[in-house]
Amino acid sequence: MEIRQFAERVLLSESLEEKLRPVEEPFTDEHPGKPLRVEEPARPANLKFAPRRTAPAMPHPVSFKEQRMRAIAHHIMANHELQALEVMAYMLLAFPEAPAEFRIGMTTVMADEQRHTRMHQVRCSALGIEFGELPVNCYIWKKALSFENELDYLAGLPLTFEGRNLDHTIEFENYFLEAGDPKSAAMMRQIHKDEIEHVAFGIEWLRKLKAPTESDWEAFCKHLHWPLRPFKAKGETFQYDARKEAGLSEEFIRNLQECSPDTGVEE
Repeated sequence: MEIRQFAERVLLSESLEEKLRPVEEPFTDEHPGKPLRVEEPARPANLKFAPRRTAPAMPHPVSFKEQRMRAIAHHIMANHELQALEVMAYMLLAFPEAPAEFRIGMTTVMADEQRHTRMHQVRCSALGIEFGELPVNCYIWKKALSFENELDYLAGLPLTFEGRNLDHTIEFENYFLEAGDPKSAAMMRQIHKDEIEHVAFGIEWLRKLKAPTESDWEAFCKHLHWPLRPFKAKGETFQYDARKEAGLSEEFIRNLQECSPDTGVEE
């Protein structure tokens, strides 16, 4: 399948099943086409982005003893994964001149995002809420609209949102275990392993595309657009080993571990 055809299916289809349908055949990139940008991804009516603050907030971990609260958590995370998938499709369509190797690598990550969305969707349903039953936000998608090049994407999504998820996945694994839900916990552990590979993809391509005179950390900070900043790339429980496994340098990990909400903010 042509990469552009796959990206158009993910971004422009109103069918969730089509968005999440895996591609079995090898990808080709012979016809990347002209740049295409859209203001919002096409979605089924029950998953269209809701007005600001109408989507439910993530329940407090203490409430995870209640089955419905765990279902809401999975509903929110399913939407996060779907947004990440749509952002990746957006990148493939908005920047067709990106290196072919980069574009092929994106399709591998996108297959994981499809699978993660389905995992949360199934678990959400098992806990009593169908995906699309609740309003969903557009936080990740809106940040992608500020990406002006591949480096902005790498800093913003793989190294910030997915970097933060290295911590969040383990935090939620523990929340689910404490709530007596080992199935949800095991799911978060699997997603954690995949996120290590996604962060590895991000740092690999940041190094390939950044200016040779810039350090990894300098390039990362330079290509973040407000309100994204280095502090957003970590959670409460810092997973040092996962970041080492992803290939982040000691300097990068140290800077991230020590950064504050004001780090990287221009006056």
